[in-house]
Amino acid sequence: MSKLLVKPQAPDADGCIHEITPESAGWGHVGFAVHRLADGQTLSRETGDREHCLVLLSGKVAARADGQDFGVIGGRASPFEADPWSLYVPAGSAWSVAARGPCELAICSAPGIVGQRPPRLIAPADVGCLTRGQGSNVRHVRNILPETEAADGLLVVEVITPAGNWSSYPPHKHDEDRLPDESQLEETYYHRLNPPQGFGFQRVYTDDRSLDETMSFENGDVVLVPKGYHPVGAPHGYDLYYLNVMAGPKRIWKFANDPAHDWLMPR
Repeated sequence: MSKLLVKPQAPDADGCIHEITPESAGWGHVGFAVHRLADGQTLSRETGDREHCLVLLSGKVAARADGQDFGVIGGRASPFEADPWSLYVPAGSAWSVAARGPCELAICSAPGIVGQRPPRLIAPADVGCLTRGQGSNVRHVRNILPETEAADGLLVVEVITPAGNWSSYPPHKHDEDRLPDESQLEETYYHRLNPPQGFGFQRVYTDDRSLDETMSFENGDVVLVPKGYHPVGAPHGYDLYYLNVMAGPKRIWKFANDPAHDWLMPR
């Protein structure tokens, strides 16, 4: 199996099904974890030298961060529903959650600066939503933590790709520090499918094909994108959700299309 395709594990005592660190991924910035919590189950972490963005994929939690009570947040039954709730927690802080019913929580992380900013709630009204593409390239974007909102390194976004459509397409990359044309960002894709027995395809490849892998992912899988182009396809009958986490040396998202397919872009 490809080293870029990470399958979920059985939940541990903390409900963890994914724990991707810079060390396990072989890169320098992005961390990503998913926890499935039972009603009343608690989870707490110290951020250390990293910033965290907690995304409620489903369910509700009572949340605290840096001594501040944020009350009960969340509420959607699945990530395919609108209105994501999230919590930004800066480096040098601590947070805790207590599940109010079964829930699924994603922990997105990147290197941060201690004392740079306070924790804050990211409510659905704070999330910018837009639709990209045309025809079978249409997908629906929810910008949870875009570069226009304060953070040290993290960029976090949800995307819904309707059945039969393509996403992250035309193929694009962001693996070179050559601003203003392109930025260097690592990326994870956490994939969910509806209905859940479905599958999808993702290709990760470079111009010289020194990296060229095409993966069939299933519900709950993570795909790592250390470099290269990374288009995604959702087969007929199965809607695709993915949660993207990006981070790199500079908190700027600038991508370059594969020149062979750039003609697909509207002019």
